[in-house]
Amino acid sequence: MMHVLTPFAVPFPYPFSKTEKPHSRVSPWLSRLAYALGQSLVLPTHFDQITVTGQENLPRTGPVLLAPTHRSRWDAIMVAYATGRPVTGRNMRFMVSINEMKGLQGWVVGRLGGFPVNPLQLRIETIQHSVELLCEQEMLVIFPEGNIYRQRHVQPIKRGVATIALQAQSKMTEQTQGVQVIPIDIAYSDLSAQWGCQVKVKIGQPLNTLDYQNYSPKQASRELTADLQAALEALADTPKGVKGDRISSPEQEPVLV
Repeated sequence: MMHVLTPFAVPFPYPFSKTEKPHSRVSPWLSRLAYALGQSLVLPTHFDQITVTGQENLPRTGPVLLAPTHRSRWDAIMVAYATGRPVTGRNMRFMVSINEMKGLQGWVVGRLGGFPVNPLQLRIETIQHSVELLCEQEMLVIFPEGNIYRQRHVQPIKRGVATIALQAQSKMTEQTQGVQVIPIDIAYSDLSAQWGCQVKVKIGQPLNTLDYQNYSPKQASRELTADLQAALEALADTPKGVKGDRISSPEQEPVLV
């Protein structure tokens, strides 16, 4: 789900095997370098203007699940730019397609908080690791639409985001602090995110899992998913029924169920 803009996949130590339990890490020196290059060189060179609103909605502490719309392979970098360590003082963890975790690219992504997910079969270990990260008060990024959609209308989102957030809530020892689910809309003036286009990142108000405690687990998942869908559509501010082209190769994009 996270895409790093390096087109090569040369032999390099591969951090994850198909049987190994998922794990994630953040290299301090590589993280500082990535943020510096992204903010001062990569993003200003490619985009004419980037506008971010709603950063006051980002929690500085506690478990956070960021749920952005997915419009381009630039999205993961945009999320880091708008919500990452320079803004919140926090590292992020990303659920990333296992196909993106190979070669030098995989080595880099695996040291910037990425951990693998099989796009064809979501393993229970991946869900468990996501839940563990939230229980450890981390900030996790999952794209709830599941695929890249080059259009402005929000697609029906998957229930995986709500399921992971609610499972984490049920496992936390301190039940007075819920998981904050943050809706984020990313919109490019050019649907293909071509050079020189403008970008708007809108960060919505948190949805707290504590507000769903009176529902059964299945109903809580449905309600949280519906509320997240509505919040993303409100941020996108586009009429329903708008259709567009979809990039949906399962080898590139994991689908959360």
